[in-house]
Order: sequence, then C-alpha cells, then structure tokens
Amino acid sequence: MLVNGRWSETLPASDRGLQYGDGLFETLAVVHGRPALWDAHMARLQAGCRRLGITMPDAGTLSEEAESLARACRAGVLKVVVTRGSGGRGYAPPSDAEPTRLLSLHPYPDYPPSHWRDGVAVRVCRQRLGSQPALAGLKHLNRLEQVMARAEWDDPEIAEGLMLSQNGEVVEGTMSNLFVVSGGAAVTPPLEDAGVAGVMRGLVMERLRESGVAVREQRLNLSAVAGADEAFLTNSVIGVWPVRAFEGASMGAPIHAHRVLRELVAEGLVPAEETGP
Repeated sequence: MLVNGRWSETLPASDRGLQYGDGLFETLAVVHGRPALWDAHMARLQAGCRRLGITMPDAGTLSEEAESLARACRAGVLKVVVTRGSGGRGYAPPSDAEPTRLLSLHPYPDYPPSHWRDGVAVRVCRQRLGSQPALAGLKHLNRLEQVMARAEWDDPEIAEGLMLSQNGEVVEGTMSNLFVVSGGAAVTPPLEDAGVAGVMRGLVMERLRESGVAVREQRLNLSAVAGADEAFLTNSVIGVWPVRAFEGASMGAPIHAHRVLRELVAEGLVPAEETGP
C-alpha cells in the first residue's frame, strides 16, 4: 500500500479518516495494467472533495502512483482513499489539514463466471439507508449501513442485497447500483437522499441511451423490481451482473445487461477472462 507516496501499512492514529470517516474513496477495476475509467473516477473524487471541503491531492501524483501499482497487474482492483488528514480531537475540520492519500492494489475477486453469464440471486436487506441529501451520491468513508446490511447473510448463493430508503423505496445494492427494464425502458433509482452515484452507473446510462433505450431515474418499490422484465446490477469492478432471481423468484432474460456487458469487455473496462464465455 502507498500512503502519501511511501510503502506503508500504517497511518497516524490522528487521521480524520480513522477518527471520523472524514474522507472519500474510489474502487477501480485494473485491466491489463490499466486502471479502468480513471478520469471518471478522479472527476467524482474531485467533486466529492469539493463538496466536503477536502483539499484534492495533485491529480498527476495520483495518476503516477496508480500506474506504478497497476502496471504489472492483469486483473485486479485498485482502491484510492483520500482523507482530510490528521487533526486534534473534535469535529471541527482543521484549517491547515494536509490530505492523506492511500492507494492499494488487490486481487480481482474470485467471482464465478456464471455471475456474468447466467446472473445472480439477490435479496432485500433489513438494514435501511438513512436520508442525508448533503452526502447523497458521495462515496464517502462512512459505510456502516452497508457493513450491517452485508452481515445479514452468509449464503454463497446470494450475491447481493438491495437496500431500501426509510420509506421502503429501493435505493441501491450494498455494493452496486440497480437497473430494471420494463416496457423497453431502463429505470434506475434517483440518488437525491441516499446512495452512491456509481461511475459504472453513469456509463451504463450513457451506453443504453446511445443504443436507443430510454433511461429514467425514477423511484422504485419492491413490486416494481419483482415485476420488471429484466434487472441488473452495476459497479466499476463487476461491470454488469444480470439478476436471475429476486427474493427467490426468477427474473426475465438479461438482454440489455448482456449487450452492455459485451461492450464493456470489448472496451477493456471489465476483465474479459473473468466473465466467462
């Protein structure tokens, strides 16, 4: 792991990322030595730093460090963390804080190829997301809701859990964004009150529109998901996973999911070797 450009496994106990979750992170697929969608991830990181008032680390430095880690990697996951830096006790952000940057490279998850080919089974989580418009969309370091939701199951047949808002509307998965297709139109939940505005979510919306599919951000309840013609999950590591079963009930054929996935693999944005035939 690189901590402020040096190989290390430690950071000061006074770092506000540790003390308060005061920071942001990005998770990128590495494909044949290249961090995929780097510019889009850095744009989201910069926008998040601006919203939280954190000094964005030098873009050139981040790029050089990311490239040095990813260069020899065929397929992996790069995590970039930026915290506000160290400070004393108390919530007030120090005016002179120097941001901390952490970059780490990890093996690509050992997901079975069937997750892409046949789809995954999805459940609904009991843990709900709190409403906080000031933080909605950000990939900030406060992930306790997701930790609690993911702890609800250990069944290897369940790949993901959907998280609901306080009023019971679907927002996202614990690690993914959701799309459903009904009547030829693709719908994904809005992220005005909670959730993460995924980089892959944005790209998939673009790809669908380019192919002539109408795409809407629209509130979804569980009935709308269960009754959809097709559903799929997205994030920057998996690309696209079709949903084959939702709460035990079978879903429709992954026509749009597979078309978009083929494009992502062809563009080198998802490791082709991991997705199977």
